[in-house]
Amino acid sequence: MPVVDRVSLHVDKGETLGLVGESGSGKSTLARLLLGLETATEGRLLFGGEEVTRWGFKRLRTIRSRVQMVFQNSYSSFDPLFTVERIVGEPLSSYGGMAALERRRVILESLDMVGLESAYAERYPHELSGGQLQRVNIARALVLQPELLICDEPFSSLDFKLRRQILTLLEELKIRFGLSYLYITHDLSSVSRFCDRIAVMYKGQIVETLPAARIAEEAIHPYTRSLLDAVPVQDPRLRRSRTGRPFGEPALSQGERVTQGCRFCSRCPAAMPVCFTVEPVLETKRPSHQAACHLYANEAGGKASQTFQIVKEQGQPR
Repeated sequence: MPVVDRVSLHVDKGETLGLVGESGSGKSTLARLLLGLETATEGRLLFGGEEVTRWGFKRLRTIRSRVQMVFQNSYSSFDPLFTVERIVGEPLSSYGGMAALERRRVILESLDMVGLESAYAERYPHELSGGQLQRVNIARALVLQPELLICDEPFSSLDFKLRRQILTLLEELKIRFGLSYLYITHDLSSVSRFCDRIAVMYKGQIVETLPAARIAEEAIHPYTRSLLDAVPVQDPRLRRSRTGRPFGEPALSQGERVTQGCRFCSRCPAAMPVCFTVEPVLETKRPSHQAACHLYANEAGGKASQTFQIVKEQGQPR
């Protein structure tokens, strides 16, 4: 049974797309598809306008240097017996063609980009703090000068202060190198600042996409509103304005499958009879805003140019 089903999204050049959803919604599986670590059974995957869905391992190497990942847990993503220099330089060794002195220069430059001095190159992971480890994580992803960085819950193991520091670093790197980001998270508290656009994922499907800056005011899907209501608010006076929408039961596990109707209907406070029998499709509700919900009528909208795209199609290719 498909874990990611009928997903259609794109990341524009220089854009930060936030992929939001609770645990088990299929976000990390989608990231593995983009990296070629999982094979899509249907649909198409495009990079730079070129379809790469059925490419083999050797051919995928030609684009893997252009797509890199910042992993969720920096503690477990490093070999504890490797120095920082070896960790950051491992991608360079994999792609070869660089002399030892040149490789060390590139490694030190990559560490400098993330705010780490050259002395850190000789250290081991256990000698670094959580924030320093995550900076090494980013340095390793940047060493091949990629065009797209996939950040899978990059702040989950960091405290609030370190989150702000790493978030600021990623913003600076985006401006400096013209990077594109796919930022995967279940936390909406940072996406409005960091992301240009947001795609909300539920049970393997995209249920809403809209500009990040307008999510609080314009999000219409009940699931997106529930996620917004779950974001902690410091001011007690503002907490009273929360709708208190019930969140219901957690999402189905990845092995289960909904056969009909909206996948959120059993948890939705606004569910109608049609929601239990007819599955809504992702439609444009207003310019730059799409949602899959029976509560709202369709409106015309535009479409952006695409540098990265994954498409799940039905019927013949368009």
